[in-house]
Amino acid sequence: MDPSRRHLLASLPFVPGALGEWLVSWSYGTPASSASRAGGRAVGLADVARINEAQTVFGQLDQRFGAGLVRPVVVKYLNESVTPLLRGRYDERVGSELMTAAAGMTWLAGWTAFDLNRHGQAQQHFGQALRLAKNAGDPLTGAWVLATLTRQAIHLEQGAWAVWLARAAVDTARRAEAPPHVMALTLVREAWATALRARSAETPDRHTVKQIERLITEAERLYARGVSDRDPEWIGRYEEAELNAQVGRCWSMLGEHRRAVGPAEAAVVEFGERIPRTAQFNRIHAAEAYLGMGELEQALASARAAIPATKTLTSARTVELARRFAGRLEPYGDSVMVREFRDHLDRELAA
Repeated sequence: MDPSRRHLLASLPFVPGALGEWLVSWSYGTPASSASRAGGRAVGLADVARINEAQTVFGQLDQRFGAGLVRPVVVKYLNESVTPLLRGRYDERVGSELMTAAAGMTWLAGWTAFDLNRHGQAQQHFGQALRLAKNAGDPLTGAWVLATLTRQAIHLEQGAWAVWLARAAVDTARRAEAPPHVMALTLVREAWATALRARSAETPDRHTVKQIERLITEAERLYARGVSDRDPEWIGRYEEAELNAQVGRCWSMLGEHRRAVGPAEAAVVEFGERIPRTAQFNRIHAAEAYLGMGELEQALASARAAIPATKTLTSARTVELARRFAGRLEPYGDSVMVREFRDHLDRELAA
């Protein structure tokens, strides 16, 4: 890719209005045929297997080191290895599997862009992944993409869109009679999106709180049912500790910080060195909860423990999260502890 095109793609803005068109197309559009029409090389299930294996390896690298390390490889593989296969020759069965695999790799390209705060790029990849899932006739992958778009909308504090995307994910999963863990993922995302919208209202009504509690209860009940022989490969990454941590984010948004601390701390223990980015996020989330409880010293200790990973991971989101926490310390700006923490954070991130 030439430098001018790369720069153009990097500067793409996030466009909330595009989400409406995608939702309509996903819910009511007619999928294109998953069989090839003419030309290109013959494509078989072995080619599909290689895409899935590559996605697994790239995903593991992303989890461990952050998106900055792996994104160039993912995009190169997507452009040079996956896209030509889509132009190849294959029957309906291979075509469906191929489009599902391509959707997964395109999702990963979007996820890595998201982790680098390139939200316009991420949105474009997610939209393409949704179209591929539609053409594959694969509602579970579609629900996964919609749940990820929900996560991006939450991150960008697009509360209304987050709720609409989450509900689309839940509706898609229900219609497909999704296995329990997939259903739990979509329900927690709806709870999280609803909590964001409630927080924006400053005084959430009791009906909304009850709705969030109902979604969380149903998600936890379904997750407890365990794995299914219909589980897609990607749901295996959604561990119970992560589910609980996302439930904790819902409580935190509702101002119930004591209910948020435990799940965040448990996620830190569970993921530790195994998935350092997730552990770092949850150290900061625990710090935010402690701060909400008025326990400044404990909040700073938790946030300080997150700084080494913030510094070493190639993830812009980790840096942004730490900076956001530092910004929330403004009411305590005269505290010596706070000044020392901010100076330490600035030094470490500048090093």
